[in-house]
Amino acid sequence: MMHIFRVFSLLVAALFLTVPAGAQENYRIQPGDTLNIEVLEDPQLNRQVLVLPDGRFSFPYAGTVLAGGRTLGQVERAVTTGIASNFAIPPNVFVAVQRRSQQAEGLAGSEGLLEPIQIYFIGEVSSPGRRTVAEGTTLLQALAQSGGFTRFAAQKRIQLRRTNPTTGVQSLFRINYKALANGAEAQNIRLQDGDVILAPERRLFE
Repeated sequence: MMHIFRVFSLLVAALFLTVPAGAQENYRIQPGDTLNIEVLEDPQLNRQVLVLPDGRFSFPYAGTVLAGGRTLGQVERAVTTGIASNFAIPPNVFVAVQRRSQQAEGLAGSEGLLEPIQIYFIGEVSSPGRRTVAEGTTLLQALAQSGGFTRFAAQKRIQLRRTNPTTGVQSLFRINYKALANGAEAQNIRLQDGDVILAPERRLFE
């Protein structure tokens, strides 16, 4: 019996060693990592999030969560604490590294790394305010990171306001988020530094 137990223990250890480093509990999350977060009790909260240069990411109900330098278990507990008030019992949260940053993969130099940009959410969004996102982030990705809209948002009349840094002239883009979310790729604009996303309030019967 003892021999069988030792063989079983060796097999378990071997399986653990085959798990990618990013999925092991002792991995320290770095800016640029992409995390896959699942909430067992509410699959609508499941999403992938990008760890921003300041080591944080945004998650619905939890707001801004610190991930940089933390283990997966620590981030799981932080997200659980942040969203717990929305559940009758503490939810089960699972965090895994979907994709590691170039730095974590050991790539030399900074070639190919994206610069952070500042964007702003105002109006009927779950987490209004300034956000730091990677250069090249699309409007759809940014909205997902912001935690989405409130139930009062006019999702067919989202506004993107962009100011030309040279002339100071502001351009206004009107976007139908519902069409965008359903695959209207032509509307999925890549954001620029200083962009402001405004979600207006729904009109009566809208």
